[in-house]
Amino acid sequence: MSSQEVSLRSSVGGFTAEGRLHTLSVWFILALRIMMGVAFFQSGFEKVLSGSFSASGYLMNAPQANGSPAAGLFTAMGSNAAFVEFVNVAVPWGEVLIGLGLIVGALTRLAAFWGAFMMLLFYLGNWDVAHGYINGDFAYMLVFLSVAAFGAGRIMGLDQYIEDYEVGGVALVERYPWMRYLLG
Repeated sequence: MSSQEVSLRSSVGGFTAEGRLHTLSVWFILALRIMMGVAFFQSGFEKVLSGSFSASGYLMNAPQANGSPAAGLFTAMGSNAAFVEFVNVAVPWGEVLIGLGLIVGALTRLAAFWGAFMMLLFYLGNWDVAHGYINGDFAYMLVFLSVAAFGAGRIMGLDQYIEDYEVGGVALVERYPWMRYLLG
């Protein structure tokens, strides 16, 4: 292995995957984090600025029109006025916060988890499988999960500093190991 490569190995359910990444991979991981951050921030910011975002029409119509297997769930969500009001705030501000978290690399795994969750819902709601089950929403979900798995917030992001912040003389993630699920 050359000094320009990093070895990876992981075992899950009795299966092991191994490989080597070139150190240039770090730039692509950073690019994925920033790209998704900018995309989500811009989308959410436009919705917040317009002040007219409403999820009601989408929830009640889009999944049913495109044959989504989750159409009933979306109809139930769209039929609940309190839930629709929650979504009308959660989607734009969620996109803004997810975007900001990814752009600055803070609480990156938490932001990426919620980004992947939103993309899963968009995948089920938009349900366009005419050209196969893998579409843009599904691909974005996997990008978010990759950003989380690679700990992309440690690459030129604030998470690298937050993790090392000392609380009582001990690094934050050593004192509170569960924080590793939010940072990185």
